[in-house]
Amino acid sequence: MDFSRKTWILAASAVLIIAGTGLFFGLRYYYDRKAPDFMKEYTLYVYPDTEAGAVLDSLAAGASARREGSLRRCARSIGLEEGLKPGKYEILPEHSAAYVMRMLVNGWQTPQNLTLSGTIRSKGRLAKTIGLQMMADSSEIAAALEDTVFLADYGFTPENVFALFLPDTYEFYWTASVKSIFDRFKKEYDRFWTPERIALADAQGLTPMEASVMASIVNGETLQKQEYPMIAGVYLNRLHRGMKLQADPTVCFCFDYTLDRVLKKHLAVDSPYNTYKYRGLPPAPINVPPKACIDAVLNPDEHGYLYFCASPEFDGTHRFAASYREHLRNAREFQRALTARQKERQASGQ
Repeated sequence: MDFSRKTWILAASAVLIIAGTGLFFGLRYYYDRKAPDFMKEYTLYVYPDTEAGAVLDSLAAGASARREGSLRRCARSIGLEEGLKPGKYEILPEHSAAYVMRMLVNGWQTPQNLTLSGTIRSKGRLAKTIGLQMMADSSEIAAALEDTVFLADYGFTPENVFALFLPDTYEFYWTASVKSIFDRFKKEYDRFWTPERIALADAQGLTPMEASVMASIVNGETLQKQEYPMIAGVYLNRLHRGMKLQADPTVCFCFDYTLDRVLKKHLAVDSPYNTYKYRGLPPAPINVPPKACIDAVLNPDEHGYLYFCASPEFDGTHRFAASYREHLRNAREFQRALTARQKERQASGQ
């Protein structure tokens, strides 16, 4: 082989090696930084003490990484070990390995929905509901709900703090601190209590706090949203006439909601929350009232009803009465229906 031919072969080989190397690193760059690297949507939660290796393992398994090598290379080049930020991150199939690593290092969190719903009758339940949806521990929330100094900055006390929380769905970052959570609920509280709502409360002779107290009683009486304005009207009629409210939910509150039924002996409990014993509203809300209950108190049905009892149809609704005689008739009808129902269940072995 002559010298020129040998030189040409060596040159060609060098070109091929360089081209191959360039292609290799070019493809690696593309697959690491541009190409989609996941086969499934995945929600990744990173706690403050989570290690980078655990995050990479979680991504590889949970998001079904196509190229785990890309994840680990990008993690090293971007500095995941030192820069990993706590948060909630939504990983999508179209994301590249490099984008996800940047997401984790820069703290590009996906917002978290915090929902308060259902019947919340204790601070423990309230703290647990929030804690299950946020990074903040429920014990931290529970402590804040009992912290007189902390709550004073928001204009509330441990006794009336239920009024601060208006059930709804709110968008937070999962890593929000306890203070940030309370700040947000105070902002929503102030936004809810517009001058118009304050004027409506005043028209009923109520402050916003008293409206929340009344709403908590309405909330304790029924799960039927369509009945809120009717029941609110009953209690407002009693309040305006100077009658005792005689609301069973307030008695249940006195016993920490441990009663299956309110009996005559329970009505004698000496507590400012016992509306069978004391006139007027209780000192504070007995649960976390929904916005719809508060609006029902501000916009009650106008009627002459002073009493109500459960319907004998057992459909969760109530029958209303303007006179005590009519109320007793409704109550007897319900009791007969209840007795018959219990006998049927006993006969069927239920």
